Amino acid sequence: MPIAPLMIEHRLIERTIKAMKGEVDLMNTTGRVRPEFIDKAVDFMRTYADRCHHGKEEDILFRLLSEKAVSDQYKETMEELKEEHVRAREMTARLVAAKDRYLVNRTALADVTGIIQEFVRFYPVHIEKEDRHFFIPCMAYFSTHEQDEMLQSFWEFDRMLIHEKYRSVVENLEGKG
Repeated sequence: MPIAPLMIEHRLIERTIKAMKGEVDLMNTTGRVRPEFIDKAVDFMRTYADRCHHGKEEDILFRLLSEKAVSDQYKETMEELKEEHVRAREMTARLVAAKDRYLVNRTALADVTGIIQEFVRFYPVHIEKEDRHFFIPCMAYFSTHEQDEMLQSFWEFDRMLIHEKYRSVVENLEGKG
């Protein structure tokens, strides 16, 4: 089933969220932010969780599902999931801004920890909604052949992602990004 890779990706996102929770505990103990941890977490959230994972959901699964006569319940859930993806992007941007404020003014520690705690509360609920209440029942709308094609689209999406990421890195280095 094409949802298997999405669910496997969820497990890696969950591990990252667990690491972020541990980092908040460390910040609360030490009273300081490790900017390098935030940078790595942000890169993971932007590249893996959002561009790779949410990208496959939005660009492939949701698009194909939108072409089906799905129930109102699943249409509503799909819209909620899209809104949650936007929220995750906004949280990531706020985390970057909070880290930058912290580097200038150490009193922004509470902003950084608050946003990370927001991630810690948000993602388990989001993942459960997708894994348990959306992905599996939505597969009934697709034939075996359509599911196979979707899985191939996922692999192609992943294959192209690294090229997209590093083209962006080079453009940034050249001052174009």
